[in-house]
Amino acid sequence: MTCRLAVRVPRWELLLAGLLLCAPIGLAQINPPNPAATQGHTSSSDDKGSKEQKSAGPPTTRLKILVTDPNDKPVSNASVYVRFYSGGGLLHHDKLAEMDLKTNQDGSLKVPPVPQGKIMIQVVATGWHTFGQWYDVQKDEETISVKLAPPPHWY
Repeated sequence: MTCRLAVRVPRWELLLAGLLLCAPIGLAQINPPNPAATQGHTSSSDDKGSKEQKSAGPPTTRLKILVTDPNDKPVSNASVYVRFYSGGGLLHHDKLAEMDLKTNQDGSLKVPPVPQGKIMIQVVATGWHTFGQWYDVQKDEETISVKLAPPPHWY
């Protein structure tokens, strides 16, 4: 007497197994090796320059923000919020990043490098009206002066 065992495997499992087995072969064909690197040749300076440009990312800017009152006196210890769009990657949208900073005794502060483009600067200081404005920054370095207005009168 013979006994046969029948095993049924769903089609999607077979398809998934086939894709997993063929994936390394497909990737190897997409990214062929560099023939100059395998033969011992060094790359030219043009190749190095193009690699540096790709890894550099978007251009950045350094901001200096000066916060004063209407009489041009510096406003110290003011909270400054700098918002800018940072890259989200291939499949993600750009996201809004934020830095929270404080002004020094001179009413100024230096912002670490941020991507060029639209940048929101908001200033909150005790005893002054809140300031907020979008700027389109396209330079490597820029100084932005903010004059705070007196608070509104409450009746």
